[in-house]
Amino acid sequence: MLAELSDEELKSLLSRGEIRASFFGLGRVGIPSMLAWANAGARCIGVDVKKDIVMKINNGESPINEPLVQDWLSKFVRDGRVRATTDGASASRETEVKVITVPVTLLNGKPDLSALEKAALSIAAGLKRGDLVILESSVPPGTTRGFLKRILEEKTGMKAEDDFLLAYSPERIAEGRAIKDIVENYPKIVGGIGPKSLRVASALYEMIAKKGVKRMSNEMAAEFEKLAEGVYRDVNIALANELAELCRELGLDFEEIREAANSQPYSHLHKPGTGVGGLCIPIYPVFLMEKANSLGIKLSLVETARKINRDMPGKISFLVKKVAEIMELSYPNIGILGLAFRGDLDDSRLSPTYDLVLELMRLGYRSIIVHDPFIKEDEVLKELGVKLTSNLEEVLTWADIIVISTDHSLYKEIDFSKLCARRRVGLVDGRDVVENRAGCVYVGVGRPFSYK
Repeated sequence: MLAELSDEELKSLLSRGEIRASFFGLGRVGIPSMLAWANAGARCIGVDVKKDIVMKINNGESPINEPLVQDWLSKFVRDGRVRATTDGASASRETEVKVITVPVTLLNGKPDLSALEKAALSIAAGLKRGDLVILESSVPPGTTRGFLKRILEEKTGMKAEDDFLLAYSPERIAEGRAIKDIVENYPKIVGGIGPKSLRVASALYEMIAKKGVKRMSNEMAAEFEKLAEGVYRDVNIALANELAELCRELGLDFEEIREAANSQPYSHLHKPGTGVGGLCIPIYPVFLMEKANSLGIKLSLVETARKINRDMPGKISFLVKKVAEIMELSYPNIGILGLAFRGDLDDSRLSPTYDLVLELMRLGYRSIIVHDPFIKEDEVLKELGVKLTSNLEEVLTWADIIVISTDHSLYKEIDFSKLCARRRVGLVDGRDVVENRAGCVYVGVGRPFSYK
């Protein structure tokens, strides 16, 4: 039983490969987390409902594009330290530690815990006395104690903290540096359902995170902490978007102002943009607002910030309309640069580009092509009848108006002044990343119109 072992004994067992851990949900969080545990010595079993993902992992092939993942995965599969299965109950029976990393998203604007419920039922089918269950998915406050604990206790007849251990430790990663974030960059936040759960989970994570562990007073504090990180960024981005709009109308460059303001250590203005995407920042405020509403509390600032960021694709489409009017084009060819929700990623989940396309179509524009250097196929765009291409030259030579929606490094290198010297081109910079734009009919999200 893990709770009967000292911290030193737990760490020794982990480093010697005598602790087995299962990971439920093999996505952009689950795979790096599993590999970080394997790197610390654990023998790991990954669990996912998708057979193709399980097959790839067992063949030593990474299903995700993430630095270090392919090298670590092939090594640990070859060493017998990592394998995958679709049988969650079996994985739960074979392991002492169970880590849940399934996505918790929104369904009809409400938190969707269905994937978490399925993982919990699989774990319960193999849960043994003394085992440790850790939830890493970002969830509404109270989910570990109120939702997950209830399922595990009802299905097993055991009690959390007395018969099995239960903790919450949020993933704190950014795509493109996931393993480094887990292993090197940040301390691990850990909250337990009780003191035994907290101690055991913290001792194990101290072997994984080089920056150590920050122990929280309870698991709900750890849940709230993760959401607060995301809400801070959402509110800050909304502030940047409002200030950028005012700068544009005043004929000022928000990037110049932001850089100057951030030279003061108490100022940390974020960058404005087309919108906020991914399965983190757009979702976490909703989790907190839902919880607040259930308590009769209104998070006015959080709610307003979410609306500002949600409305940004519509405001960018309005700038496209203004550029079209300046160019006297009723039905321009519009090339959108970037489908991914963030620069240099291949992830389009909740990307604001989708909303931008829809807003442009509502304005009557139908001649639209989207370019992305990392995403080759997309079902949403296909259903909308919008072409997706990886041929940048095709878009640059075809489009009357070019909209930068994602801050891919590739787009920052384009010399638009050369393009605009050959023909009249409109440029809507939804990320304020373009510097060489002389001669273009230009406007940025935080920069004034220029079309002389």
